[in-house]
Amino acid sequence: MQATEKEITTDEFRSLMAQGTYVEAGSDLFSAFHKFSQEALKITNELNYKYHSPDEIRKLFSKLIQNEVSDDFGLFPPFYTDCGVNIKIGRNVFINACCRFQDQGGIEIGDGALIGHNVTIATLNHDFNPKTRQNLTPKSVKIGKNVWIGSDSTILPGVVIEDGAIVAAGSVVTKPVPKNAIVAGNPAKIIKYVEE
Repeated sequence: MQATEKEITTDEFRSLMAQGTYVEAGSDLFSAFHKFSQEALKITNELNYKYHSPDEIRKLFSKLIQNEVSDDFGLFPPFYTDCGVNIKIGRNVFINACCRFQDQGGIEIGDGALIGHNVTIATLNHDFNPKTRQNLTPKSVKIGKNVWIGSDSTILPGVVIEDGAIVAAGSVVTKPVPKNAIVAGNPAKIIKYVEE
């Protein structure tokens, strides 16, 4: 890894990721990925490897994402992320055990969302060209209000899951999910809609 010439702040990082900035291996932005990941490793190690009360978990998670979570936020560790600072959490969100968030590109979770065991959310793609495969393209994931994501699901970069939708356990979500839709499978397809 090249030495960093310019240190990128958290706000600059979030802004560049929101713009979908192409990340070249060895660049200052690539180095920022490594800086944030090292801090995330420290905090998640503390979070995952000893008991904490719900209030202590909220404090550690707030430190991880560099934003205060609400007092109704719930998380069952262990929880894994390779960045942390590009996660936004609404009110009354619950994240179950063993979830993995690759949040460099940005993950936004709306109020009342429920994230099941072992859910993976990815926000980066590697370059398809083998000569530049180390380079990365970020695409954010947005999860709406009152969404329920079932255990062992994978949400791929750029996906938007609209309010009230359900992702069935074990699904791989590659495309947007409409409001109140229930999707299942690999790739996930609409099987019906929630009746309100």
